[in-house]
Amino acid sequence: MTTYSAGGASRYSGPVTPPVVSTSSAERFAERARARRNLARRQVLLVTGSTVLAAALGWLLFFSPVLALDPAQVHVEGAGTVVAVDQVLGVVQAHATTPLPRLDTVGLRDDVLEVPGVREARVTREWPHGLAVVLVAREPVAAVPEQVGASTQGPEAGQPGFALLDMDGVQVGRVDTPPEGLPVVDVPVGDKRTLGAVLSVLQQLPADLLAQVGAVSAQTQDTVTMRLRDDVQVDWGSASETPLKVAVLAALRASSAAAGATVIDVSAPRLPITR
Repeated sequence: MTTYSAGGASRYSGPVTPPVVSTSSAERFAERARARRNLARRQVLLVTGSTVLAAALGWLLFFSPVLALDPAQVHVEGAGTVVAVDQVLGVVQAHATTPLPRLDTVGLRDDVLEVPGVREARVTREWPHGLAVVLVAREPVAAVPEQVGASTQGPEAGQPGFALLDMDGVQVGRVDTPPEGLPVVDVPVGDKRTLGAVLSVLQQLPADLLAQVGAVSAQTQDTVTMRLRDDVQVDWGSASETPLKVAVLAALRASSAAAGATVIDVSAPRLPITR
């Protein structure tokens, strides 16, 4: 760049370089820096707040009494005639004050299954403080005569009694006399196969026919015989084809041709015999 002095002589002073950063640019850079710092602070606050909120929520759900189990709000269904509801409630009582989200319902179900007479169980939460315990009870389907061992002490020593069995052959109780409406089963002692055949037949009978059965006996799994309450003997044979045998027996009982018969043999249901 050429400049002129007062005496008229020219002098080259070089190009004029503008400032690297203008005032406005510096202000923009400072503004951006402040924005980045503010964003970082907000992110830190957000993370901290989220952590505190999650911790508070976790404490509220898993450790505080807000959702604690209240034994008074436990409902038990399906106890039937053999399960003691107070024993089931006693199992649940051990978990009182445990928050429902932290309650191990699978483990609690396993504990309930240990209660005598319980065949199956389902445990579900009922918010905010309760539980629903739905049971499948081992209902007795037969009474089996037994002899109390000589080692038994007290008035029952040496006295005959009856073991109450469910459909799986599991003993669910014992009585001195068979309950009304429950058939008495007579099978060889210790013969689980024959007992299983008898219980299988009883399990498949419709309710109206089962109510008519007073006693069942069998020497083998293929020689099941029922004594109805009107003193008619029904030779059933094995547990196979039980639905067909039920239909044939019903038809014969309703037939005038079989009126007065004291023995009905449906062991071969396609060739029944009455006498």
